[in-house]
Amino acid sequence: MTRRFTAIVLDLDGTLIDSAPDLHAAVSALLAEEGLPAPTLAAVTGMIGDGMAKLVERAFVAAGRPPARDALPDLLRRFRAFYEGPDRPRLTRVYPDVAETLRRLRAEGVSLAVCTNKAEAAAVAILDELGLADLLDAVVGGDRVPAQKPDPAHILATLDRIGADRSKAAMVGDSPNDIAAGLAAGLPVVAVSWGYTNVAPPDLGADCLIDRFADLPAALDRLAAAPVRP
Repeated sequence: MTRRFTAIVLDLDGTLIDSAPDLHAAVSALLAEEGLPAPTLAAVTGMIGDGMAKLVERAFVAAGRPPARDALPDLLRRFRAFYEGPDRPRLTRVYPDVAETLRRLRAEGVSLAVCTNKAEAAAVAILDELGLADLLDAVVGGDRVPAQKPDPAHILATLDRIGADRSKAAMVGDSPNDIAAGLAAGLPVVAVSWGYTNVAPPDLGADCLIDRFADLPAALDRLAAAPVRP
């Protein structure tokens, strides 16, 4: 690693972990309680990225029953009971090379923080369960900030949480929200070619695109050697 980047902000769902199967299971269970049909895994995957409340809302809209605004808090509570409860399927998996690469970056003195629109407690719990929590300096969920990604304030709040200098930080994510937030915060941005996006990864507008998480350190080195964006 070069000395250019001392902190990396990482998206969670679709970047570090494949959480769509568990989210699909929780959405399906909630809709079943309401007498509504289960969506496909592909449909739920396309709804991920703007936080749990928006996922629940989108699922009900897709099922033909848009929820009343005052009904959303209870629906979200019930969804989280399915998603975070002890009887959940536990289908979420870490993408290949993630743990090893994060361990390498930490060994090189890089601070690592997750910036996710997912509720913070849920994010911390799943990271702990998957053995990634100890590799991270902070997790900043969408329910802990006034504005979520794509608002750059979410990125800046994450950097503040770990005391990082934004001029020495980079962003890594898979979705338009991640890329837009990182760029608006003035960070170099690495996009991953897997994950959850309705935009083709090469068209996301990131500074760099990687096909394997293990390629991240080399991508960061290339960005560190590139001219600073005005």
